[in-house]
Amino acid sequence: MPRSVYFSQAVKSEQNLYEDLIIESLKIFGQDVYYIPRTLVSRDNILGEDTASKFDDAYLIEAYIENTDGFEGAGDLYQKFGLEIRDEATFVISRRQWQNLVGIWNNTVETNKPQEGDLIFLPMSNSFFEISFVEDEQPFYQLSNLPVYKMQCSLFEYNEEDFETGIDAIDSTQTQNSYQVGMTLTVSGGNHFKIGETITQIITTNPAVSVTGEVQTLTKTSDIAATISVSNIGVTGSTEAKDFVTSASLGVVGSESASTCYIRYIQCCRC
Repeated sequence: MPRSVYFSQAVKSEQNLYEDLIIESLKIFGQDVYYIPRTLVSRDNILGEDTASKFDDAYLIEAYIENTDGFEGAGDLYQKFGLEIRDEATFVISRRQWQNLVGIWNNTVETNKPQEGDLIFLPMSNSFFEISFVEDEQPFYQLSNLPVYKMQCSLFEYNEEDFETGIDAIDSTQTQNSYQVGMTLTVSGGNHFKIGETITQIITTNPAVSVTGEVQTLTKTSDIAATISVSNIGVTGSTEAKDFVTSASLGVVGSESASTCYIRYIQCCRC
C-alpha cells in the first residue's frame, strides 16, 4: 500500500527550521575554521597530482569537530626519520553556510560542495587538515533533505605549495616550512625587492631559459645591498638549469617593484 497522501516529510518550512537549528548548534558548539580551496596549477594527469598547487583564498566558517575525545588517527609515531604526527578529524559544516560563505564567492569551486584536497585551518590548534573524503548523505535524508557535510580530514603535510590568502597565520606556513635559498644582492638605484613578489632571472634568450622564485624574507643592509631568501624556485625552458646563478650581468627582476638586482653570492639552502 503506498504512503498516505495526507502526510509529507518534505515540508519546506520544517526543513528550513531544521537547518536553522543545525546552524545555531554549529555556532554554539563549533569552532571557527578557515576553508582553503586548492587551485591546481599544473596537474599531472598520469599520477593525478599537482606539485605546484596554490592556496589563494581563505573563508571563515563555523564547523563542529565530531571527535570529542581528541584527534583520531594513528597519533604520534616515532620512526627512524623522527617524529611523525598522523592526526585525523571529522569536521561538520552546514550546506547552507558553506554555499553562502564559500561557494557563492569562490569561482574555482567546480561542484557545489567541498572538494577532496582542499584544506581546513583550525586556529585553535594552529594546524592544517587536508580533506580526504566528503560525506554528504549523513544524516540520511531526515525530513527529506541533507543539511550538512561531514569532511573526513588528515593532518596536512606541507610540500612546497604557495600560500597567498592574506591571512598571516596561514601564509606564514610557507615562510616557516618551505625550501629556501639565501642570496646576497647588489641593488640598483636603491629600489629593493618586496616580500611576496616573484623575481625572474633570464639565463639565456636563445633558447629562452629563465628561473623564477618568490621572495620570503628581505634584509636591507644598505641602499645598494640586501640579503633575501627565495622559495618556490622554478625553471622554464631547460631541464639542466636548476637554480639562480651569480652574475654581474644577468639581472634579477621583480614583478611588482620592477627592481633589477644582481646576485653576488648564493648561500647554503635550507628547509
